[in-house]
Amino acid sequence: MKKFMDKDFVLRNETAKTLYHDYAENMPIFDYHCHLPIQEIYEDRKFSNITECWLGGDHYKWRLMREMGVDESYITGDKDDYEKFLKYAEVMPYAIGNPIFHWTHLELQRYFDINEILSPKTAKEIFDKCNEKLQTLTARKMITMSNVKRIFTTDDPIDDLRFHKLLKEDKSFEVEVVPAFRPDKAINIELPTYVPYIAKLADAANVKIDGIDSLCEALTKRIEFFDSVGCVCSDHALDVVMFAPATKEQVDKIVKKALGGDDLTQHEIEQYKGYILVHLGRQYARLHWVQQYHIGALRNNSARYMRELGPDTGFDAIEDRTFAKKLSMLLDTLDGTNELPKTILYCLNPRDNEVLATIMNCFQQAGVVG
Repeated sequence: MKKFMDKDFVLRNETAKTLYHDYAENMPIFDYHCHLPIQEIYEDRKFSNITECWLGGDHYKWRLMREMGVDESYITGDKDDYEKFLKYAEVMPYAIGNPIFHWTHLELQRYFDINEILSPKTAKEIFDKCNEKLQTLTARKMITMSNVKRIFTTDDPIDDLRFHKLLKEDKSFEVEVVPAFRPDKAINIELPTYVPYIAKLADAANVKIDGIDSLCEALTKRIEFFDSVGCVCSDHALDVVMFAPATKEQVDKIVKKALGGDDLTQHEIEQYKGYILVHLGRQYARLHWVQQYHIGALRNNSARYMRELGPDTGFDAIEDRTFAKKLSMLLDTLDGTNELPKTILYCLNPRDNEVLATIMNCFQQAGVVG
């Protein structure tokens, strides 16, 4: 009988085995989009147990547990760590076919030398074995074991990047960890968090923001600061791509209107977002950065859990609004002045993969494959 998830897992013919084992397996990883906390890498965090490591903040696992009817007290609540782990183990036999099932067992094999299948029967033994390994398996060691050469963390423009600087000085850790510029909060002008955030951005950039010129100046200064710390890419959550042509004078009025607490029309929101994305794209091109657009998330669907737990706790879904024309207009505006930076496009809705692929082909440049 074939072993469970052995070294040839998902390699279904000899060509696949050759390509993976002889070429891909030992190639280094350049992780250009992740949410690893830079402070935990710098401090080389040591987890107290496998529950803290796996279930302390992984909302994909939380979603799976909720889907199986697990009470919230075992997910984000006050049950003890073994009780939470046992509930997760109870879910596993029902998760075959879900990528989380595969990830769970690959991690058990590769980081903990455990080949048993996680279930209620094996939960206690696996819990104890993992906890023993975690005495020496720290955050940095996990990264090193994974053959990672460079990590791009996700960082807000107002971050001081202190831990990136400190880690860069630590010669004992050979993996390069650099920031990625994530300016979503400066773009989402329609949210109630916008005005307080702009005040923080003004402080970070040491610029009084009172209109579009000063806002763009502040963002440019933060981009240049990130660049000085080694940043080479940006990361945008464009849940729905918004773009409408606008003059600087029009957008200046929109910014002043928002800062004054007045409501904006949908058209004004689209004008603002398009203008800011174009400004940012031009700065990225100037510095030879790569920009990443993530498209198609419908966020915070449960207002009740948003109030109780906050964002990024497992209540996002796939957005189904269309965006092709506006994405094309955005890219074309940048391309029109030869200021379109290298761009990576992601979509959550599988329906949109061919849309992205064909739009990308319209803006290819010499020397860039793919």
